[in-house]
Amino acid sequence: MSVRVRAAVPEEYDGIAELTAEVYRDLRGSTLGEYEIELRDVARRASTAEVLVAVDDKGTLLGSVAFANFGSDYAEQAAPGEAVFRMLAVAPAARRRGAGEALVTACIDRARALGLHRLRLSTQAMMRDAHRLYERLGFVRTPADDWTVRPGVDLITYALDLVAAPIGGFCDRCGTASATGDHVACTRARELEPPRFCAQCGRRMTVQVTPTGWSAQCSEHGTTGG
Repeated sequence: MSVRVRAAVPEEYDGIAELTAEVYRDLRGSTLGEYEIELRDVARRASTAEVLVAVDDKGTLLGSVAFANFGSDYAEQAAPGEAVFRMLAVAPAARRRGAGEALVTACIDRARALGLHRLRLSTQAMMRDAHRLYERLGFVRTPADDWTVRPGVDLITYALDLVAAPIGGFCDRCGTASATGDHVACTRARELEPPRFCAQCGRRMTVQVTPTGWSAQCSEHGTTGG
């Protein structure tokens, strides 16, 4: 399945709201109470954070996530130089098909493009499939930052150090190992241009630029976009 990540448009807000509420109800195994109102308020999220969607080649909504930089209402635990992503939701039919990974990778790419040094997230203890994804992408547990949103809703936290643990191990601009050399110039170039290489495997990607964005396809890891 081809997966492309891009910014959400207002016409998609209702679908994002329904998908996010449905996914979180299923995860909790119960009603969400007042939290469902927040999950459904996509317009408010988009006013203070970046709402991203994953879609297939037909434009079908596969998932969504909110990327929030320091200072956003949705980045309570972020310090200067940090961002968080929240409300990651993937449609059941799209799970284990790359949509969740594409959304998280897009958040990492966004944080790196902004020159941030850390990306944080909060999650519930029962979301073990998500934990395995985060850990595979380099996130580590930060128990000292675990917190309680409201009585009965306890969250555990992860963080990715974008300097010490770059996504995938490869620079998506020059294709060499991220741990070797100085990629400052690459990071600056990526603020203006799409990636050229897959950050997970280092393969050169097929890049297509359109008036509304870009897509980059790796033969092994699928398609991302911006």
